[in-house]
Parts: sequence; C-alpha cells; structure tokens
Amino acid sequence: MNFLTYPLDGRSTLRSADILLYGWVGGKHACVDLAEVFPLVGLTTENFTLGHTTLKVASSKVAKHERAHSDNQHVLLPFAFDTFGFLAP
Repeated sequence: MNFLTYPLDGRSTLRSADILLYGWVGGKHACVDLAEVFPLVGLTTENFTLGHTTLKVASSKVAKHERAHSDNQHVLLPFAFDTFGFLAP
C-alpha cells in the first residue's frame, strides 16, 4: 500500500510499513518495519556470531529508508529478529 505521498509530485517516496502507528513519536507517525532474519543464510567459513546478521539487516534498513521517512515527517522503527531469538536493539 502506498500510504504516504510526496506532495510535489503525488507519488509515494516510502515503501509500505508492516505496522503504521499514528501519532506515535512526538505526534509523528511511526512506520514499523518487521524483518525476520535467517542467520545461517550466507554463512561462510568465518566464525558464526549470534546476532551479527540481524544487526546488519537492521542497520541496512535504517541506512536505506530513514532519510525518506524523516523527509516525510515520519519515524522509522526497524524491528529485526532472527530465528534463534536474537532481537536487534
């Protein structure tokens, strides 16, 4: 769903949110992005570290989408978790 539009060209600058919380942070809408991570995908011969892949996914979502959300006066809340029970802060 395209719930937010850029006022100058009438098209969405944001991807859809998994959960949209109206008036959540300082009156701004919060866009919650849920991401389930499978930590063993892409595992190489390096040592396995619990939570590494989940933290990487969460930070990449912020890097990719945070500016568009702040430009539209919204807050991005990434919620990344893995199948081993690790939750990114």
